[in-house]
Amino acid sequence: MPEMNLDVLLQVILGLGLLNVWLVRTHRATTYRGGNAATLREEFAAYGLPTWFFYLVGALKLGCAVSLLVAIWVPQLLQPAVGLLVLLMLGALAMHVKVNDPPIKSLPAALMLLMSGTLLSLSL
Repeated sequence: MPEMNLDVLLQVILGLGLLNVWLVRTHRATTYRGGNAATLREEFAAYGLPTWFFYLVGALKLGCAVSLLVAIWVPQLLQPAVGLLVLLMLGALAMHVKVNDPPIKSLPAALMLLMSGTLLSLSL
């Protein structure tokens, strides 16, 4: 097992966090859902995004999650995965702004952006 340093810790937190949101909590209401959405799919609808975009973003985020975890042992996967995650989190924040969400609803996306940006800078 690789040494547990900041980059590996961030990879685990980000990877497991994404898997949790997209596989475990996708149908559960949370304080952080955009607009008045109760589920993740409803959140995309609240942003005015088509259903196919929900599936595309889900596939990209799940791919990032798996890649971040595998990158602990295959470091070549890290930069593409975390770079894409930075872009996805910027998009998530833009959607919260688009629907005039209160700042608290943007907190998870902002924290994911902060962690993924930190991880990206550590990997350069």
